[in-house]
Parts: sequence; structure tokens; C-alpha cells
Amino acid sequence: MKLKAIKNYPTNHGSSCAKGMSQTKTIYSNRLLIPQKRENISNNFSPTNYDEILEFIASKIKESDQKCVGFYLSGQMLNEDYYIANKLAKGFVGTPNCDTNSRTCMSSAVVGYKKSFGLDYVPVRIEDIEHCNLLIVIGANPAEAHVVLFNKIKKAQKRGMKVVVIDPRFTMSATVADIYIPLKVGSDIDLLNLLAIRLIKDNKIDNKFIANHTNNFESYKKSLLKLDEKQLLESCQVESGLFEEFYRLFVNSKNIITAWTMGINQSIQGVDKNLAINNLHILTGQINKKGSGPFSLTGQPNAMGGREVGGLSTTLAVHLDYSEENCQKVAKFWNSSNLPTQEGLTAFEMIESASRGELDVLIVCHVDPVYHLPNRNFVEKAFKNIPLVVEITAYRDSETSKFSHIQIPALPFGQKEGTQTNMDRTLTRVEAFEYGGDILQDWRIFAKLGEKLGYKEAFNFKTTQEVFEEYQEMTRLSEKQHLNIFEADYEIMRNRPFVWGENLYRDNRFFTHNQKANLFFVENKNLSEQTSKEYPFTLITGRIRDQWHSGSKTAQVKSLLKHKKLEFIEINREDAKELGLKNGKKVLVSSRRGTIEAEVVISDINRKTVFIPISHRGVNYLTDDKLDPISKEPDYNHGAVTIKKK
Repeated sequence: MKLKAIKNYPTNHGSSCAKGMSQTKTIYSNRLLIPQKRENISNNFSPTNYDEILEFIASKIKESDQKCVGFYLSGQMLNEDYYIANKLAKGFVGTPNCDTNSRTCMSSAVVGYKKSFGLDYVPVRIEDIEHCNLLIVIGANPAEAHVVLFNKIKKAQKRGMKVVVIDPRFTMSATVADIYIPLKVGSDIDLLNLLAIRLIKDNKIDNKFIANHTNNFESYKKSLLKLDEKQLLESCQVESGLFEEFYRLFVNSKNIITAWTMGINQSIQGVDKNLAINNLHILTGQINKKGSGPFSLTGQPNAMGGREVGGLSTTLAVHLDYSEENCQKVAKFWNSSNLPTQEGLTAFEMIESASRGELDVLIVCHVDPVYHLPNRNFVEKAFKNIPLVVEITAYRDSETSKFSHIQIPALPFGQKEGTQTNMDRTLTRVEAFEYGGDILQDWRIFAKLGEKLGYKEAFNFKTTQEVFEEYQEMTRLSEKQHLNIFEADYEIMRNRPFVWGENLYRDNRFFTHNQKANLFFVENKNLSEQTSKEYPFTLITGRIRDQWHSGSKTAQVKSLLKHKKLEFIEINREDAKELGLKNGKKVLVSSRRGTIEAEVVISDINRKTVFIPISHRGVNYLTDDKLDPISKEPDYNHGAVTIKKK
């Protein structure tokens, strides 16, 4: 099959990354094509059919307490898939335990935006790059994880935009940086606070913006100026001259965007790190104007859409938090009497619940939690405790499949229809370019399950468009109707995307109690796992260009085999020399939680810091399961490990 890019499509102008293009070049041998079932995970699967297996799942849900049922969704789902799953779980099964893998990548950013600005709203568009003078990339590697955006960054550089990359690892993104800052792992807040102190002391802040549009400035300033600048700089392990160069560039730039993703979010202090970034933009008025603002880069294809629909267990639906008033509105809209009244368990909390024998049914859709959740040995033990694990997926041989009792085939991207939302609030229409046969799209599977549970009228949808249009109507319930997806047109989106929330913060009015942005003093408390004599290296994780996650699709593409391998460990050359390691040698990497094998790649990374890509299927045997106390996002990027020759 040969696809032709739509060159004039506004969001990407016909460009794609290697991951996207690869799926038109391979016939996948690992597709799941028929439903299958087994009584015990030690048995082999036996074939069944959709009706029979969904009837069985419905019977098990009916036998279970609502609080003992969990739905684990994914950014691989389209908005319509998300909507029906969320409606089924919260509206009719009555369980608040409906979460998404956005919890493990975006929830710290969600909380940060809500605390600072009163709403889960990204105040930057991709096109703002064209009007930006300074782009700060911190805790992100768009050259490998957001390739289309990175191409726009390089074009903007040719027009004069400067780029600062802050990362303990010299990434592909760092190769184009005007300034590269090799920050010590875990010292992000120290660097951001140091910058804020200098801005305030030198009066390089926007005093008018602060006076008219912010809360808490005086208390924030008082706490911030108590910090010792010298100690902050030493904590970062950044040369003073390099910081001064960065500072001068910052104060001399008219429009500034800060972009970040997992390196900031995936931390026990992930929310605080987001607040520290937001603080800088509030202090300088670098928000709500072209070419400026705090720009959270989403970690999943439809992570933004899942947040809008209400896929997180800490929200109810369409950006509505749990409250008596919101529950009444949603119950009326869905005509439901089963709606929960309080937040549910988050992704890892569901597994903790399972470890205590408190989870009877877990439905997993287009996600591989055994692979991607931290502290995998603990996760595997917990999964063995769940009486019924249902996996809705397009591909066989996931790590979760080793612990599932039922596997239900679903359509992947390229074979299904609907909408998804990218990282700057842009809804695009997704068309099927391959025939999916008799396999059902996710929303149809959840709708059929709703029918089996006795809710036929609530799930009597004939087309994807019908689902979208009901979801559209529900967005009218969003606070002040900010989520104006109800203005979109499904047919028009075939050729032109729709952007919700344009000019939402008009006149710098935010969605807090008094329409002003909140400043929060945050401090680096070093709560992450620290190194020791026994475990002297800090492990960080991240994506690589050719694999999005575990390589269930892209690893099969022959044209990509010449690129980076799936399972390697990057190590500083001096550290490698001390350990007697060379490129290509196999080592054992151990943390307090487990041990894996990896191939050595000597790289430009900070000393006593190592990097393992998340394409390594075993990486989470090592990672720590500490959670941010508010966002409940795991601390994937601060584990202590030791390395030994194999």
C-alpha cells in the first residue's frame, strides 16, 4: 500500500515520523484476530466469539462490587472509544476506577495547569513556535519523541529562534541547541527557582501583569528569596558561566515558550516541577500571547483527548471534576442512576488494590500495564491476584497477555474511524486506510458490553459519528462551555481540523476563583530514590525515535532495524572506563526491585547517570513505584541502580 500525504493539512503539512510511516510498510504477523479465553493463566487460550465472551464478562461484572471493577484505558484510543468506555464505566457499571495511561505521562501537567490557571488547558499552539524568540526544552527530547514538532523547531531556528536544551543526557534535541545545560537529575526545581530569583532581584519581571493578573506574589517572593542562590547552582551541577549565558538569553527574549514532557512529569515532585515552570511564565507575563507560554507535550497520540473525554479516574467527564453539582449534571445527561460520587483509583492504585485482593475485574484497552507500570515484580504478583483480566488489543504477545484470561481483538490506528486531539487542542478526523475485516472498533466493543449489561438504549449507536455527536453535546456541560467541541463539524473535520478553546484566556482572565493566575512557591525536597554505595548510578528513562513503546508494531518493520536497538543502556564514557565496559558489551543492571540485561552504549550523559529506553521491555523491573502525592504519576526517572559485567 502506498499513501500520499496531504501537504496542505494544517497540523502537519503532510509530514510524519518514522513510527507513523512504518505501519504502511509491513504486514504484521502478531495481530490478534479472534477473541480467546482461558480459565487459568497457566492454560492455553481457546477461541471464542464477541457475543459469547462479552456475555461472560458482563456476568462477572454483575457478580462484582462496583468498587472492585477497573477500566484501564489508553491514549491509543480515539475520542469516541474513550467516550463510550468512560460512559460505560462511570455511568452504568458505576465504578470510578476508570483511568488511562495518561496517568503515567501527563497527570502532573494536568494538575500543574489546574493549580496555576484553574483549568486543564494548554495555552500554547504548535504554530506559536513560528513567533517564538526562545524555546526552552526541559525534560523532553522532541527530536525523537515529537518529530513533526521538532522539524518545525529547526525551521524556526533558521528564522532566528534560539533553543536551550536542559537535560542530563546529550540527546538528539541537544545537537541543535544554542545552549545545552547538562543538568543533574532531580535538580530541575533548583534551576527554575534560581532563574526566578534572578528575575525578581534584577526586576526583569512583568510588574503590571503580576499586579493585575496574579495571586500570591508577595508570599511567593518572600519564600523564594530565602533560598541560597549558590546552593541552588551547586545542586544543579551547572557552571555559573553557563547559567549566566542562559539568563541573559532569557531576559533578552521577547517571546518565550517552555516545552517539557516525561523528564519533568514522571517524578514524585512532578506537580511541583510543573508549577515551577508555570511560575516563570506568570512572573514574566510570558503567556496568552503569540509565541509564548508553558507548553506541555503530550506523551500519547490521544492523551489530550482522553483528558477531554474524562478518561482519568480523578475526573468525571468532559473536564468536570467530582462534585455534587457535576454528578447531577452528568447523571441527567446520561440518564444514569449508577454514577459514582467520588474519585476512583488511579492506574497504579488499581494494581495496589489488586495486590490486596480487592479487584475482581480489570478491563485493559490498548495498553500494556504489566510492561509499562513501575516496579514490575510487584505488578506481576498483583496481576496474579485478579480473578478476571480482560485485554482489548490489536496485537498478541504483550507482557500483560501473560496474565490475562480473555483477549479481545480490536482495530488499531489505520483501520478505525473517529477523532483524536493532539497536544495543542487540535481535533483531527482519523480515517481508516486499511480494511479491518470483522474486527470491532473499541467503542463498539464497549457498547456491546453495555448492551449485555442491560443498557441497550444508552449504547445504541450505529456509527462513529453518532458517538462523536453525543460527546459533542456533553461538552456543553463543561465549565463556562470552554470545551467548545460542540461547535465542531464531523464532516468538515475530514479536511480541516478543529481547535477548541481558542482565545480562552482572553484579556488574561484565568479560570481560578478570581480569574487570576496562581503563583506557588515550590522547593526541591529530593524525595526521589537517592544513590548509595550499593546502587551508585541514577537511572533515567525515555523514548527513542524508532519505537514508541515496546515495539509491538515498529519493531517488525525491516527498514527500521538499521536504527537503534530496543534494549540498551547509555553510560558516560568515564564511568564505562572505570567499569571496564565497551560498546556492545552486555551488562546486568540492578535496582532494589529487580535485575535486567542490557547492551552498553557509551554516550554523552552526565557521570553516574544512565539511560535505558522504554523500548526495553524489562526496564520497569528496575523503576521505582513512588508516586507524586497529587497527580499520582510514578517516579520513572530517578531510580538508583548498579551495573555489573555479564
